[in-house]
Amino acid sequence: MSSADQPPGRRQLVRREPPRFREVAVQRVETRSPRLLRVTVAGPELDGLAIERPAASVRLLLPSSDQSDLVRPSWNGNEFLLPDGRRPVIRTFTPRHFDPAALELDLEIVVHGGGAASAWAEAAQPGAPAAISGPGRGYTVDPDAEGFLLAGDETAIPAMSQLLETIPAERPVQVYVEIADPAARLPLPDHPRATVRWCELTGGAAAGDAMFAAIREADLPDGSRVWVAGEAAAVQRIRRHLFEDRRFPRARAAVRGYWKHGRAGDGDGSTD
Repeated sequence: MSSADQPPGRRQLVRREPPRFREVAVQRVETRSPRLLRVTVAGPELDGLAIERPAASVRLLLPSSDQSDLVRPSWNGNEFLLPDGRRPVIRTFTPRHFDPAALELDLEIVVHGGGAASAWAEAAQPGAPAAISGPGRGYTVDPDAEGFLLAGDETAIPAMSQLLETIPAERPVQVYVEIADPAARLPLPDHPRATVRWCELTGGAAAGDAMFAAIREADLPDGSRVWVAGEAAAVQRIRRHLFEDRRFPRARAAVRGYWKHGRAGDGDGSTD
């Protein structure tokens, strides 16, 4: 029986197949801060990869925990599955930098003592296998915007860094970075009209609390653009504040859930 013949409650949603996985290997691992590692992967299969907009995403396929070799999954119309029917270990990240000449891709991964990608990054040695699929959607910077507000937690630092490198130098930029530990601070790209505020979570505050408080007090002149990313429930609260309390135009804001509290991979830096 085809999916079209199945009862409505049993139909499987057929989704467009993501870009193919390109096999890569770890080239090097650098410490950006005590809580952020930059993992550079490379390989000839990255030839032809094009990342045209900032804050885009790529999928990172890792070996399963019980295997050292990488097994490429197959797309079943709804999700990727391994030959034995298990789900592969896949996390989604902002590609910090891609060098098409060297065929090298930089990923920045939050180290927090848990999560598959975090553990992999801490243990990764040159030659370790992985695979990359993408890119996914990025962000189009409006050069005519009056100004920008960027807000995110540690997982959004790579994307906010790219945006700071892309926003026109004459536009004012408010940047709010929520961190769970002072060690997460690191230099961000210079922008002549950017003001950066590091919002530290204290006293057992929940993810997103410090970022929400900063945005609630921020000035948003007419013609501004807003970009926000972080924990899913936290950014949903920010979305309601912008669109319902402030009546901020939806077309001028991009609010993205990068990770979900309590889910595997929680806080790796994933943009899922």
